[in-house]
Amino acid sequence: MTTRLAVVSGGLRQPSSTRLLADRIESAVRHRLTRTGVESTVTVIELRPLARAVTDAMLTGFGTPELETTFQALSSADGLIAVTPAFNASFSGLFKSFFDVVPEETLAGIPVLIGATGGTERHSLVLEHALRPMFSYLHAVVSPTGVYAATDDFGAGESSPLNRRIERAAEDFTRLLRSCGTRQAPDAWSDELSAMEKLLADNSRRDDAED
Repeated sequence: MTTRLAVVSGGLRQPSSTRLLADRIESAVRHRLTRTGVESTVTVIELRPLARAVTDAMLTGFGTPELETTFQALSSADGLIAVTPAFNASFSGLFKSFFDVVPEETLAGIPVLIGATGGTERHSLVLEHALRPMFSYLHAVVSPTGVYAATDDFGAGESSPLNRRIERAAEDFTRLLRSCGTRQAPDAWSDELSAMEKLLADNSRRDDAED
């Protein structure tokens, strides 16, 4: 069995501490999956190169082929690791805008491990006050333990508090992934087609009755 992971990094700079945290979380999760005999694949979605496409999608309602590819990666993933920089005690505008244009029900039922970075510990509540409610609204299954990293958390040794938080979050997320199992990708087009077919069938029966 192979677990398909998607990683969304909302870092706005290069190099990015947000991407660094996302990579460390992803590595810890994959290590724990391997220890339980589960293989995994990873698709990384960097939002910075998609900023223009996200803005265009918000204005026009249509996604570019590159953006549609990212939506497909999210739709087919068994689990999602989503990390954003924190601004004014909330997620970044680009991070929020990306999930605003993700098609409805794309994230339904997907386990999500949330993470955030910021200059100080003052922003740590962004996990509970912003990220967790948003992903719950999108019908995702949010892992109980998220990871917040302040600037001072980076550069510490293997026994640093950040490493311990990452390991704990990875353990909880791995259990959630195993509990949820392989995810059936939502098929919004099929749902819409079925609804249209039902509508046409109802209209046809109504026309026959009138004749």
